[in-house]
Amino acid sequence: MSCIECRKESKYKCPNCRHPYCSVGCYKKHKVNPCFAPPPPQRENEEIKPDIEYDYPTEDTVPFEKLKLLGQSKEVKQCLENPHVRELLELLDRSSHPDTLIQEYMQEPIFTEFVDACLNVVQTEDNLNHITQND
Repeated sequence: MSCIECRKESKYKCPNCRHPYCSVGCYKKHKVNPCFAPPPPQRENEEIKPDIEYDYPTEDTVPFEKLKLLGQSKEVKQCLENPHVRELLELLDRSSHPDTLIQEYMQEPIFTEFVDACLNVVQTEDNLNHITQND
């Protein structure tokens, strides 16, 4: 294998990205720009498992498969085109009291439109029946 920096014969690999390097000097040059681990090769027809597992799942926990569908929803993407919605979500993400903020944001029609779009994607008939029974 050839060094990623100088193309000499290498016997070491970067612990992050696994690119080869030949010396401490070349490693330092390589580390000037951040590198990342390459994604593991995916076999054909292999399902991607989530990196995250729920610590305390409940009957209302949304499965990861449903959460992935949010990224494909045209309605959700359209809502996210609004800079005000993105700003609210960023503030919510950084908040130490998101429950209080959500109550406040739910008074804004543009935010409730975003929430409805998300719920339309992730809710199943079972979820809807459970919610209407508890109301």
